[in-house]
Amino acid sequence: MYQLLAVCPMGLESIVAKEIQDLGYETQIENGRIYFEGDESAIAKANLWLRTADRVKLIVGQFQALTFDELFEKTKALPWETIISEDGKFPVQGRSLKSKLFSVPDVQAITKKAIVERLKKAYHVPGWLEESGANYPVEVNILKDQVLLTIDTSGSGLNKRGYRLKQGEAPIKETLAAALVKLANWTGDTPLIDPFCGSGTIAIEACMIAQNIAPGFNRSFVSESWEMMPSNLYDELRAEADQAADYDREVEIYASDIDPQMIEIAKANADEVGMGDIIRFSVKDVNTLTVNQESPIGIIGNPPYGERIGDRAEVEEMYRYLGTLLHQHSNLSLYIMTSNKEFEYLVNRKATKRRKLFNGYIETTYYQYWAPKK
Repeated sequence: MYQLLAVCPMGLESIVAKEIQDLGYETQIENGRIYFEGDESAIAKANLWLRTADRVKLIVGQFQALTFDELFEKTKALPWETIISEDGKFPVQGRSLKSKLFSVPDVQAITKKAIVERLKKAYHVPGWLEESGANYPVEVNILKDQVLLTIDTSGSGLNKRGYRLKQGEAPIKETLAAALVKLANWTGDTPLIDPFCGSGTIAIEACMIAQNIAPGFNRSFVSESWEMMPSNLYDELRAEADQAADYDREVEIYASDIDPQMIEIAKANADEVGMGDIIRFSVKDVNTLTVNQESPIGIIGNPPYGERIGDRAEVEEMYRYLGTLLHQHSNLSLYIMTSNKEFEYLVNRKATKRRKLFNGYIETTYYQYWAPKK
């Protein structure tokens, strides 16, 4: 059994923890970190199925270190050979905050040297380690003198689904887009609109959720080539995920944008993941958006924030129009992420629920307006 760690932006811990629990594992939550325990299968399942986590890491060790000698000896004492193969590459990245060992280059160099010494002894290598085989990205993270040593099992971030061929100037990450859908509790039973679709990420993630398509199905992970992982494990789990997917489920998703070029990009991205005929794309100004008055429907969006002075009046007008729709349609649920602090004032209604989220480095609020349950 391995100690594992899923990392995510602040504000999404409970969503990631729920996803891990749904895979059958118990969790412990810290800021931006969700700890769980599992075997090799847990590593592969987490990488394939977690929609809202950034990465899955394998914890090699945790300890306190106040000196570089202490860092070296305690790192060397860990069983690195149970994970890293004799010819494995293990680049070391480091971070240090509020700690006596504040020099990151020195922390990285000493950690690397300690692992080298441990592996040379374990594999009876008298000279240099080749490091010509599989990649094992090591990270040493020191916070308040507490050292956390991990190996990244994902490789590129889990937001890299493999379908986004092109994107706009400020695209929302796939993992955050999935989180917006999850936080709205949307599962595909009702129609969904994204009137600010950009490159189509929210609509595509929503469709993947509704059809139960594993987010990591069409990409590879760095841990697939590790010797410790059973050779066919990822292939077997992909086959299971393929069987679990409900590709024929009919869902009603509408995605629009005022920019025709972005709609073409969104269509291409949706085609790449096989959803070009499911998501209904259109060029539309949000101020002309209409909704069906009879049926329950949801709007999820990441609109322009109006942070540039020249855009503010236009953006505020757009927010007011969303408020008009909300007041006119009792069956409408509205979920909007924005950094605009005046959003509730502009839509003339207090949100049912608010959640602080980070879109990159921008602090935003996710305003959630739930339609009354019938």
